[in-house]
Amino acid sequence: MRTRPLKVALLGCGVVGSEVARIMTTHAADLAARIGAPVELAGVAVRRPSKVREGIDPALVTTDATALVKRGDIDVVVEVIGGIEPARTLITTAFEHGASVVSANKALLAQDGEALHAAALDHDADLYYEAAVAGAIPLIRPLRESLAGDKVNRVLGIVNGTTNFILDKMDSTGAGYQEALDEATALGYAEADPTADVEGFDAAAKAAILAGIAFHTRVRLDDVYREGMTEVTAADFASAKEMGCTIKLLAICERAADGGSVTARVHPAMIPLEHPLASVRGAYNAVFVEADAAGQLMFYGPGAGGSPTASAVLGDLVAVCRNRLNGATGPGDSAYTQLPVSPMGDVVTRYHISLDVADKPGVLAQVATVFAEHGVSIDTVRQSGKDGEASLVVVTHRAADAALTGVVDALRQLDTVRGVASIMRVEGE
Repeated sequence: MRTRPLKVALLGCGVVGSEVARIMTTHAADLAARIGAPVELAGVAVRRPSKVREGIDPALVTTDATALVKRGDIDVVVEVIGGIEPARTLITTAFEHGASVVSANKALLAQDGEALHAAALDHDADLYYEAAVAGAIPLIRPLRESLAGDKVNRVLGIVNGTTNFILDKMDSTGAGYQEALDEATALGYAEADPTADVEGFDAAAKAAILAGIAFHTRVRLDDVYREGMTEVTAADFASAKEMGCTIKLLAICERAADGGSVTARVHPAMIPLEHPLASVRGAYNAVFVEADAAGQLMFYGPGAGGSPTASAVLGDLVAVCRNRLNGATGPGDSAYTQLPVSPMGDVVTRYHISLDVADKPGVLAQVATVFAEHGVSIDTVRQSGKDGEASLVVVTHRAADAALTGVVDALRQLDTVRGVASIMRVEGE
């Protein structure tokens, strides 16, 4: 074993960063044995240096992150501060000064992954980011390495634990959205400002990363269609149960049947209870991967939290340190296909549409005519009502999203349609 330690700079020492530092200290001997050399925490960049950080030598703490990554003797920079800046500048500076990087920064990778990979390549460095998607669940490395010889056609998953907890609580208890969100906040699953989670921004960033790796093409955050789950109601869950379904916020990345394009999207969807993702409860994550040779694979586990995320960071740290010792780098960017990302209007799936209509003869015929005029075939219809008001639930066969949008716009023009109560896609069939 090499006796000179590999030096690690840690950017950020919050929930994840402090856990990374703790594991590096308490498992130092095991990490050294696995890597082939000891690893040394050489510096910790923070915003509040006066805060007591148990187990971390105060002499290592600094507020000057730039000076830390410029030191020149740093082998690996671990970035867990999040956000776009200063993380982007610090990572590129680390590459310029000879360090490889391990990051958990999904937002930055989704927005600027191409540039970061190019910078790593220019400086013969590694960029690893297993922790950016699905916490402790091994997902990035299987897609980059284990399935590198296969053709991945679809990635379908629950990649945000906060939203899954909320939707699971609504499903199991009948709670409304706000009540379930309040419980998630009280238990620490939701942030004080949950917008990134409940509006789908977090999941969309992860979808961009997954699609880019799975399909070997450029997929940016702006390419991902996104809908949040704040409008999901108890009535939607009641309708889902009548169909033998539940509702999940899904990240869906697909390769077109002809292989000529890809799509990436995040939105709530009904999925059959027999689908493996339907049984994912609480704040857990799960991702379903479909590939030509491997068939269907499912990855499941805790998708967030200090310890799970730190586990993924440390796994990357071990891999990058091994590469440093061997004078090599691991797999980099593999976006060689340059496939276009199709718009949401091209996506084909099934739909569940709930309408508030006048309870009088001929309404169903009018509604059915609108669907027919836009080329959307109806699978089932369910109607109920009294006192002049009625609810009409239509479930379609597979149709393009653009066609369904045309249907909804036309329905809203009918005098007999009082409102479109909800529109939900049906996936996983």
